[in-house]
Amino acid sequence: MNMRDHGGDLDAAARLYGGAPEEWLDLSTGINRLPYPIPSLAPDIWRALPTAAAIRDLEDAARAAYGAPGPLVALAGAQAAIQLAPRLRSAGLARVLSPTYNEHAAALCACGWRVEAVASAADLAGADLAVIVNPNNPDGRVHAPDALRALAGEVGLLVVDESFADPHPELSVADAASSETGGEIFVLRSFGKFYGLAGIRLGFALGREATLARLRELAGPWAVSGPAIAIGAAALRDARWRATAIARLGEDAQRLDAMAGAAGLAPVGGTALFRLYETPDAARAQERLAQRRIWSRVFPYSRTWLRLGLPGGEEEWARLAAALDGLRG
Repeated sequence: MNMRDHGGDLDAAARLYGGAPEEWLDLSTGINRLPYPIPSLAPDIWRALPTAAAIRDLEDAARAAYGAPGPLVALAGAQAAIQLAPRLRSAGLARVLSPTYNEHAAALCACGWRVEAVASAADLAGADLAVIVNPNNPDGRVHAPDALRALAGEVGLLVVDESFADPHPELSVADAASSETGGEIFVLRSFGKFYGLAGIRLGFALGREATLARLRELAGPWAVSGPAIAIGAAALRDARWRATAIARLGEDAQRLDAMAGAAGLAPVGGTALFRLYETPDAARAQERLAQRRIWSRVFPYSRTWLRLGLPGGEEEWARLAAALDGLRG
């Protein structure tokens, strides 16, 4: 349950198969490869500590973008929220809907929680803390917001990781996180995946006032850098870019499914930022793609699952098409 294994490890790919990291096309993550264009930043953003006013402005932009009526907290990526969430309650029984992103279980175990992996949302009931990733990583499994609101009443704290929800806003329960009635929901949002800027380390947590006050205390001052604040506020207010990106990603997900299907990979699921496929030997498929300097994702709990992020420009699509053709040989 506490095995930590991730995509994006190009150093390991280069050690195994050669080539410098910059020669690789990294499709092992769900990060948008056509990122938001970084705006010009004033010199003071680099020199000075972030101001409280700037942080409030960023959080206002996030609240509007996510449709959240209540408070939220900006953090250094959704990962920061994952690591702090176990400390919001006294350790007890945690259940994680699995398989999913392994950092949730690892962070809970590190804080002394007894962690159980369960296969259905109904099996989460009775836990002191329960975790659902919606849509799920890596298979794209989804849960209706009404079902999550009902489930929150059956657990102590329901953590809903919406790191891949930007292209799927209809799935979000951000509007319910601040509610003081019913079960308590704690929502995580990632900025870097959808906006393609994972390197700035920005994410958000949404919840009840008291829970978020505790979270701010745990995160400490200046939890987010000045450049991340400025870039994040600009991007989150750019509704036109967001709508265009959602439409393009939806089309590209279908394009990738068609391309992979022609190469003999059977679609299992995914989101608008990554796709999951079934193949007889995922490790062998990963190796053959790696020989062409394309890095994909396999999973320690499945011999047959291969995950691919979406390529960016046409040159990347052409590279992947040629590599997938090689899988048929």
